[in-house]
Amino acid sequence: MKNKILNTDQIKKIVKRIAYQIHENNLEFPDIVLIGVHKNGYMLAEKINKELRQISKSNIGLVSIKINKKNPIDEIELECKKEFLKNKAIVLVDDVLHTGKTLIYCVKHLLDVTPNNFNTVVLIDRNHKKFPIKVDFKGISLSTFISDHVEVVFDNNNNNNNNSYAFIN
Repeated sequence: MKNKILNTDQIKKIVKRIAYQIHENNLEFPDIVLIGVHKNGYMLAEKINKELRQISKSNIGLVSIKINKKNPIDEIELECKKEFLKNKAIVLVDDVLHTGKTLIYCVKHLLDVTPNNFNTVVLIDRNHKKFPIKVDFKGISLSTFISDHVEVVFDNNNNNNNNSYAFIN
């Protein structure tokens, strides 16, 4: 049985709030790069990017990072050259934080360059961290059973309605 935990309007409000938090935390940096973890993290980063461009005068970049979530030691694919990230404010975005494994391996990969600032964003923090990763900006914290499955669905093809929701089962 699926229980909805976030609806479209709630996600829109969270995205707007996170965009303002990113803006306020990176005011002194002329370049901000949102890096979305493929696939849902990137879709969330796209939504944040849209809001951030309305409120920030910084140059906003948007790139994708692909990681094998089952075996994160495998090759990580970054949509841009790492040199592009040098001296920029980096914001790593994912949809759900469960153990922290995906984020920590992405952070490890991205720290090969010297960013001006580094923030992490998740829509849902499940509070089951096994890795020492801190989330700077999150939509909600959700205490769940480890056996629970939390999923975020971004439906961008519904006549520009952008239906999005999160559920647990």
